[in-house]
Amino acid sequence: MPEITSAIPDAPPNPRQLRLRRIGLRVLEGPDKGQTAEFDHDVVRIGTQEGNHFRLTDATVSRRHAEIARTPDGLVLRDLGSKNGTLLDRTRIKAVFLGEERTFLVGQTEMQFTLRDEVVPIVPVAETQFENIVGQSVRMRETFAILDRVAKTELTVMITGETGTGKELVSRAIHQRSARRGGPFVVFDCGAVARSLLESELFGHEKGAFTGAVASRAGVFEQAHGGTIFLDELGELPLELQPALLRVLEQREVRRVGDRRVRAVDVRVLAATNRVLESLVKEQRFREDLYYRLAVVEVHLAPLRERIEDLPMLVDHILRQAPFEHSVKGVTPDVMRLFESYHWPGNVRELKNTLLRAIPFCEGDLVDLHALPDALRSEGVAPPPPGDETPENGSSTHLRLPTADVSLKEARDQLMEAFERKYLEDLLERTQGNLTRAAHMAGVDRKTIARLVKRHGIGG
Repeated sequence: MPEITSAIPDAPPNPRQLRLRRIGLRVLEGPDKGQTAEFDHDVVRIGTQEGNHFRLTDATVSRRHAEIARTPDGLVLRDLGSKNGTLLDRTRIKAVFLGEERTFLVGQTEMQFTLRDEVVPIVPVAETQFENIVGQSVRMRETFAILDRVAKTELTVMITGETGTGKELVSRAIHQRSARRGGPFVVFDCGAVARSLLESELFGHEKGAFTGAVASRAGVFEQAHGGTIFLDELGELPLELQPALLRVLEQREVRRVGDRRVRAVDVRVLAATNRVLESLVKEQRFREDLYYRLAVVEVHLAPLRERIEDLPMLVDHILRQAPFEHSVKGVTPDVMRLFESYHWPGNVRELKNTLLRAIPFCEGDLVDLHALPDALRSEGVAPPPPGDETPENGSSTHLRLPTADVSLKEARDQLMEAFERKYLEDLLERTQGNLTRAAHMAGVDRKTIARLVKRHGIGG
């Protein structure tokens, strides 16, 4: 590992830790005596059928005999309707909580379960890049340490952070560093699909299942078989669909709409949200058991304003990664000072869009102030005073900051709403209302742009 140069800030003492729980299984007696394995899966299945995590050859063991599953209250051993039963202390069980070490019988095979906890201190790594993510700040190098550790596991990961912090980019990086990198990576935006079509999009449907179902179609879980599925904007998932998603996560099986058959799916699940799911749980708008199933490991991405020291590296990275040819090599000192003083409510996504839009307006090889949007220059120089009026032409050139007579959450929501609308208006003006081009510039899919345009009532 290379030395940390003086350009990288020194890390203060860091008490943060990452706790990884592994399930250990060993065969004590039976045809497979001595077989042993460790798992970090959410569900570990035991049986003779191919596809089980722990496969046995004992003829008294059913094809799908038992499973050990993570729950909010601990690890549960469940019998899966086996012929000869699952026994704990000579008593046949359907489901029982396990401690740190227990022995049990599946058929005539005696197995030992152990819970192996690994507490890993979160120490900033020396590297300043993880796949396509860059940052030299302590916060980002801590995040890289977490991502490097969890990418090698099968654990479900919840990625949280404000809009534009790079949640999908992080999910792609986890997939690329995992053993599933050769499999598909499927993105599903829970907030970009009509409620009536969500179940079909997630789990698939059979021909004739509903009006318009002219052919059978696999859902995104089937499409992600052998790879990773990324559930974006999870907080937008309707409450009535959450039990179905929970069943898929627990059983790793899907049933298409209009079909009686179940199909096994081998997927790793990553999820993301800019909502505070704990608050939604308290408001009974999000299931607690689903939240704990998804947040086995939680990775929070810091907003750009809290890691301003990453700006030079981000600017250089974005310019080098631009999807078109150009001769721009950097930004002027004035622009960098403006960037450092700006609040960046849209985070790295806003920075990227700002730079890419500025490139065609550059007269030399550096982005100068004249190449930036007027709204950004106004925001970066000084925030508008309370009650400041919009210009005579009626257009909004800057965002008005909320006053302190509302809660912090309400103020943040108001600011994000105003930013989102202004951003969309500017984006659609630059693309002459072309949603496909707008989505490409914003780095999201067309459905997301269409949903946001509809939500803000833009364009009629």
